[in-house]
Amino acid sequence: MDGFKKRLSDSVQLRLSVTLSLAILIVAVLAGIFAFVSALDEAHEMQDETLRHVAVLFDRQQMTLHYPAAEKVPGDDEESRVIVQYLADGSKAPGSNDDSVIPLPFPTTLADGLSTLNIAGEDFRTLVRTTARGERIVVAQETGVRDKEARESAWRSLLPFLILFPVLLLVVSDLVRKLFRPIATLSDEIDRRDKQALHPIDEHHLPTEIRPFVVAINRLLARVAQSMETQRRFIADAAHELRSPMTALSLQAERLKATPMPTQAVERLLPLSQAIERSRKLIDQLLALAAAQSNAERPPTTVSVHEVYRRVLEDLLPLAERKNIDIGVESTEDVQVFINEMDLLILVKNLADNAIRYTPCGGRVDLSVELAQDTVTLQVKDSGPGITADEQMRVFDPFYRSVGTEESGSGLGLSIVRAIAERTGARVRLGYSDETTRRGLCVSIELKRGSD
Repeated sequence: MDGFKKRLSDSVQLRLSVTLSLAILIVAVLAGIFAFVSALDEAHEMQDETLRHVAVLFDRQQMTLHYPAAEKVPGDDEESRVIVQYLADGSKAPGSNDDSVIPLPFPTTLADGLSTLNIAGEDFRTLVRTTARGERIVVAQETGVRDKEARESAWRSLLPFLILFPVLLLVVSDLVRKLFRPIATLSDEIDRRDKQALHPIDEHHLPTEIRPFVVAINRLLARVAQSMETQRRFIADAAHELRSPMTALSLQAERLKATPMPTQAVERLLPLSQAIERSRKLIDQLLALAAAQSNAERPPTTVSVHEVYRRVLEDLLPLAERKNIDIGVESTEDVQVFINEMDLLILVKNLADNAIRYTPCGGRVDLSVELAQDTVTLQVKDSGPGITADEQMRVFDPFYRSVGTEESGSGLGLSIVRAIAERTGARVRLGYSDETTRRGLCVSIELKRGSD
């Protein structure tokens, strides 16, 4: 009960449905009571009218009455029969309590008109009439059967309400669902959006009552988009401005290396050079991340995967050789994909660079491509420690680095990969290179196949 109350207080749709259903129920009950009482009164009036018609027919036809012995007549029903007798004969009625014996002992002092009497232990509805010949007759019927027939007629009048009530409930339920359907459709549309999709929501097809809410959301989206664009522009501008002085520092460090210096100065220069190189790497990745997250149009083309692999290997082979890592391409068949060439190059290069850095010396990094119908799957596998299932979602966050690693890095590689994948519609999946030992990282990228 508490759960239903909470749902009722939280849901406008449920509250509206319950309110309309209760209103229909109350109206149906009141209308049913009114219809039942009206039908009951109408049935009694029709029964009284029947007594009047019998009395008028008797008077018009100038009939005479004879009281035969109490014998059964085919089709005669003692309960529903209409009794006609001279009022004066009530004093001559036998003393039996059997109401099947005619005449019945009606009081001779009854006035003309309708009345209800108890005769011989049974209630009768009676009509007394004085005929044109001056005779007073009484037309009577047991009230029990009259009431039974009237109630049956009244209950039958409630059948339309019993049929209409559930139909109205179904109509109201369906109507409320249809009224709130635009809200559910709008919610699904927003929920399916990519987090980078901040374009306005089309409010023209929505009901007037919802439009102000959607307009407010569009204004919020515009402010968020402007804020994110300002942040990206700041990061890109800051990284760009830092690139020139870092390049100058790097050149100065290279010149210092070529200058004869004491051994102690050379030892101190080495960590300085390494720090400058890491800073340059960080600045380059910040620029790459800003470019990947920007909304600038990059026209897709048909790109050879093996050609991109070759360029990546040329750039990263010195890094792999320093760690004695065997890096190469497993698949022999080339595949064409439909994507911007620079996006694919940055994506694969970051994955391969990440694999080399986190693979121990003497390890292995393999690049492969597979074709399945219209989907192309690129894979970068390494023989490193891999990433646990708990960390697989967090590694895409900027500057996040796995706990316990001693490898230097900025933690932006996979962030760049995810940004490019989201913008280009690619799908990124993480797994293990060896599922049995749950070792090594396997990154799979699903792309759309290009025309050969």
